[in-house]
Amino acid sequence: MFRYLIRRLLWAGVLFIAVTVVTYVIFFIIPADPARLAAGQRATPDEIVRARHFLGLDKPVPVQYALFLKRLVIDHSLGHSFTNRQDVNKVVLTAAPVTASLVFGGVILWMMLALPIGVLSALRPRSLLDRGGMMFVLIGISAPVFWVGLILQYAIGFRLGWTPNSGYCDLLNTQGGCGGPADWAYHLILPWMTFALLFAAIYARMIRANTMDTMNEDYVRTARAKGAPESQVLRSHVLRNALLPVVTMLGMDIGIALGGAIFTETVFNLPGLGKLAVQSISTFDLPMIEGVVVFTTLCIIVFNLIVDLLYAWIDPRIRLA
Repeated sequence: MFRYLIRRLLWAGVLFIAVTVVTYVIFFIIPADPARLAAGQRATPDEIVRARHFLGLDKPVPVQYALFLKRLVIDHSLGHSFTNRQDVNKVVLTAAPVTASLVFGGVILWMMLALPIGVLSALRPRSLLDRGGMMFVLIGISAPVFWVGLILQYAIGFRLGWTPNSGYCDLLNTQGGCGGPADWAYHLILPWMTFALLFAAIYARMIRANTMDTMNEDYVRTARAKGAPESQVLRSHVLRNALLPVVTMLGMDIGIALGGAIFTETVFNLPGLGKLAVQSISTFDLPMIEGVVVFTTLCIIVFNLIVDLLYAWIDPRIRLA
């Protein structure tokens, strides 16, 4: 197990280096000059040169990347923004709880939707319930996230007035008249629904397929032949085994969902990592872009590592692969 952990950690390090290097390369390929943007539209050529030197953009790209790694590993710092000189660590850690609230709330909602739809559809295949569930899956997979968000904003937020159309309230901070668990959840209802629809559709289809396959296994037939109640067979034999691959996928998708929250945050004006990434890209703010990339990459690596270790613990054969 220890050797397996070491291998996974090494691969995690390689993945982290690869993602950050690609981000640096793309940034310098784009035909734009961050120093000119930082100096202002009326800056003289000499002022642009001084701005480029101040930001460290006059150094070779490998040197800039080495300095970035040095700050990250030794100083535990992501540097300062090119545009407003804010501490990137502070900005990213301020935006991260917003994205985490969106993602983990969305996870709970999509599992609450996907589990009953998938199981009930598997128990009654080709029924009206099954066809309705599969129609929900088709809509969820096909509809763009931003389109779903705009439809929900108009129908529920604007026409019915049941929820806010945008904005965010802090879970703990109640200053300013907006905060606390009630306001926090009230402002996130529509983003959760938007964010959960796609994943709920995917997981409903996966749960349905896994449940139907498990119900045909020999140990399920044996349990029924022994006279076990159908509810016990479903709970102890079918669901326990059918949901194991779902749990595995859930651990990996949580990390991926952190990077996919950008569209939902943009539609609902949530001050999370997605909105921060969009703003940073529009101003070519490399330190802020790298801050978002580093944080999301680390989250994905950690979640995948946890899933790998749990799977290796459940099935020792994985360790030999």
